Amino acid sequence: MNHNGNSAGTPQNPLLQGLFDSHCHLDDEAFAPDRIAVIQRAKNAGIDKILVPAYSPAFWPRLHHLCAQQSMLYPAYGVHPLYINACASNWLEQLRSLLDQAVAVGEIGLDLSESAPDYGSQVACLKMQLHLAQELNLPVILHARRTLEELSLILRDFSGLRGVVHSFSGSLVQAQRLVDRGFYLGLGGAFTHARALRLRATIQSLPLEWILVETDAPWQSAESYRGQRNEPAFLLETVHALAGLLQMAPQALAGQLTRNTLTLFQEKL
Repeated sequence: MNHNGNSAGTPQNPLLQGLFDSHCHLDDEAFAPDRIAVIQRAKNAGIDKILVPAYSPAFWPRLHHLCAQQSMLYPAYGVHPLYINACASNWLEQLRSLLDQAVAVGEIGLDLSESAPDYGSQVACLKMQLHLAQELNLPVILHARRTLEELSLILRDFSGLRGVVHSFSGSLVQAQRLVDRGFYLGLGGAFTHARALRLRATIQSLPLEWILVETDAPWQSAESYRGQRNEPAFLLETVHALAGLLQMAPQALAGQLTRNTLTLFQEKL
């Protein structure tokens, strides 16, 4: 994702209160030059809480350090499917040791992009982390690039597990299957883009009580910020766009979205 690193101002949409960015990689190097300013802009935009999921064991220490310094940041730890080859032999033990300080296990999942590691190895790594989440009674944050069907089949074997499929872009049938298994659907800036007609139509039929909102910053900017580095303050734009799509009052929608997020992660917040 290209970004220009500019010092973006607070979005011009009317402010909403109590927003929760359910997926933001605020520990990423893209935020190194101005991370404190980014956090302040998020606060100015009405963001109260930000969930920061890990993606590589190499970055677990910096994520832990960042969240210990900022009370509005909540960590999740896991191994993203694109980073499974970066794991040391004792990675699972390291992960377990961090999870008593985490709100979730994530970002974990499956990825069928061209550069992705061996699929069988991805499945094995995912299942180990799902078992760990189940054992510790933690929700999971799932990545599913071109793998929603495969992921749904795997989740059938993990009764009682809960979580969110982040950056959801599937069909209504796929959404209902996930909801029936207790999984929330994370929506970000993707649905605001002009060509996302099918996704917008799907969103209009989703059960509202199973939707979370996210930025996935520094990536996946909304249409209004195309070409810019994404950041948590831009969640305000996404919530207003979703309110327009669902024909709801923005503050009423914001309240429901926050309740959804707190319901999923409440035991650790």
